[in-house]
Order: sequence, then structure tokens, then C-alpha cells
Amino acid sequence: MNDTPKEILKFVEENDVKFIRLTFCDILGNLKNIAIMPNELQHAFSYGIPFDASSLGKGFSDLLLVPDISTLSVLPWRPKSGRVVRFFCSLKDSFGNNFAGDMRTDLVNYINDLRLNGYSCEMGTRCEFYLFELNEKGEPTKIPHDHGGFLDVAPLDKCENARREICLSLEEMGLGPKSSCHKHGPGQNEIEFRENEPVTAADAMVHYKTVVKSIAAQCGLFASFMPKPLQNEHGSALSISLSLKKNGEYIFGGDAETMSHEGKCFVSGVLSRIREITAFLNTTTNSYKRLGMGYAPKYVNWSFENRAQLIRIPHAAGVSPHIELRSADAACNPYVAFKLILAAGIEGIRSGDCSLMDSTMKGDSYTAFEPLPLSLEEAAAAAHESDFIRRTLPEEVSSSILANLERQIQEYRLAKDKDDFEEKNYFRYI
Repeated sequence: MNDTPKEILKFVEENDVKFIRLTFCDILGNLKNIAIMPNELQHAFSYGIPFDASSLGKGFSDLLLVPDISTLSVLPWRPKSGRVVRFFCSLKDSFGNNFAGDMRTDLVNYINDLRLNGYSCEMGTRCEFYLFELNEKGEPTKIPHDHGGFLDVAPLDKCENARREICLSLEEMGLGPKSSCHKHGPGQNEIEFRENEPVTAADAMVHYKTVVKSIAAQCGLFASFMPKPLQNEHGSALSISLSLKKNGEYIFGGDAETMSHEGKCFVSGVLSRIREITAFLNTTTNSYKRLGMGYAPKYVNWSFENRAQLIRIPHAAGVSPHIELRSADAACNPYVAFKLILAAGIEGIRSGDCSLMDSTMKGDSYTAFEPLPLSLEEAAAAAHESDFIRRTLPEEVSSSILANLERQIQEYRLAKDKDDFEEKNYFRYI
């Protein structure tokens, strides 16, 4: 929406809105919110709504939530009488300055800088999740909702009604679902979003998980985005698509001979930095049980056709030329992940070095490629040593995320039952 504050206030009054959720994403990628009453909305627009941010990270104090007017959306699963709407918010300090740990604003500023240099970008996501049964007490189980497989239909696919309600809610909220289907695992589903401006795409991804979990609960089910919830089944991925223009011209597309030099350099840039940024794309110990299994990537490689590689450059008529990064999962903070991917590719363009992509055009064996990190510990070590991470992310963000990863690593190392540790820490909360 492109309304003014006055128009928003009129909408709230005319549509019986009783609660306004001011939402934001914490540094780890978790959606948070404060609900205010309609008579506080004008104050929120003018001055922001203060809240105690001490629980968000070491050294954080009071912050202000300032609504982004363009992100107004009605929550369709709430009652029509006494409606609930939500805004995404910017985080400000008590003096009204941008908070350094607000990765949404950081991504906005990064995209604006790219525009000044002639680049425009769109990103999209395909994100998988499992639907599980509840027990007689209403608690989640590990029993999948069905035993369907890839692209199955009813009656094998028992998830279709829940997916339908999820997609309708996402569409009503303006979040841009594109397609949905049953995936390879029992009870496993995927919803794909249309490509959009990166901040809007990250907003959609953050709220997507909440919508899925809310609608699943209404259907008497439990949804989990845990990367590998079932030991002997496919894991759940977050595939990220990216199209980029320089001065109005797409840099991807074509084949090995015709792709632009800038396109090759972008891909090479991502390949060269992927091990350093993996800890921010795959932020749990459980994430590394998925990589290399099924169709999940294991090596730092790319392909025009093979769907099992890290970066895929698809050919499709009528679709914007783009690349797909296939290693991430839904536990990441999408604002952080999107910026790191973009920054790695742009660094590649500015270096003019496309050797990583060119060298793999010569038919090298996949097993000769460098592997992705095999564990969260290995990924975190690569991130700690990375000058690229220090240049790209605010210190408040990188230090907080890396400290959280170290806590996970230590707790996992000490846990007697590793699977029980992951189920308690990830199954319900991702």
C-alpha cells in the first residue's frame, strides 16, 4: 500500500480494526510483535512505540518501533469483527536514530546503494515445511499428516486443504504466493513466492512461517520448518532465487558461452564466499543433517540443469533470467541472508573475477569441488575468520548471531542425546 498516515487511520476506523500488531524481526530471524490499540497508531507514526529490547541481545536498551506504512496488512485468520492488522517496523533508538541491529533497515539502505550504482534486484523464495498430527492433548507429534510423495494429489496428498487455506491467507495479505505442492517427504509441502524487491521478499518470508503455523493450527495440525525433522526423510529447504539488472539489462541468462561477464562474476563471487556465509544461511546443528542428503547440495558448485547443485541457473521461457541458491533453510534471518548473498555477488562483479564459474565449465568432477561446511561448528569457524562478514554486517548483528551459534555448539556438544537436543530446541520453534 502507498497510503498516507491519514488514509491509514481512516482505513482502521472504517474497517473496525481493534488491534494493530507492530512486527519486527530479531537478529536471529524470529518474528516479534507488540499489539497497540487504534488510538495509539498516530503516536506510532509520529514518534514510534517504545519497548524493552534488553532480551534481544547483550547491551540493547529501549528501542522504538516505527511502522512502515507500506506494509499494512489485515490478518485474515482473525475475526472480521474487531479486526487485527499488522505493520512491519523499523527499529530506532531513543533519539530516533536507526538501530544498528535492525537488519531490515540495513537491507533497505544496501538496496538503495545498489540502485545508485545502476543495479536493480528481485528475489523470491521456495520454502518447504512438514505438517504433523497432534496427539489427544493437542501436542505436536512426529507423525506426518499423510504418506504422499512428490507432486501427489488426493487422496495420497492429505495436505491440500491446509495448503489451500495457507495460500489464500497469504494472497489476501498481499504476500505473493505463486504455487504450492506436496514435496518428497510424507506430510512435506512447499509454497513458492513471486520474485519481489528484496526487502519485500524478506518480509514475506518472515511472516510466511507465522501464517503457515497459524493456519495449520486451525486445521488441527502442527507445522515445522525444522531443516531435518525426520531422520530417514527429505529435509526442508529454503531455495532463494535472484534476478539482477545492470542499467536495465539482465546479467544472468543464456548458456555457458553467452552469459554476461558480470553474471559469471556474480556467481563466482557467491561461490567464493559461500563457506563463510553458510553459518548465516544454516543456523542450527540440525541444518547440516540435511545438506548432502536427497536433493540438498553438498559441494560448492553450480549447474544450468542439475537440480542437486548449490547454485542452479534455470532455463524457462517467459521467466526473468535468474539464479537459485539452494543451500539455505528457514531457520535463517532472511534480511541477513539476502544481504550476504547479494554482497558476495556484487563483490565478485567489482573484482571482475569469474574464474570460479569459468573453471567449472571445463567438466571438472563434482567430487573435486570444495564441500560445504559439514557442521555448524565448521561453518561458525569459517564465519569467525571472515573479513567479508566483518565488512558486510554491522558488528552488533554478526557478534550476536555468532555468539548464539557458539552457545548452540557448546550445548549440542554437551548433550547426551543429540536428537533430543535438536527436537527440544528446533522442532517447535522453527
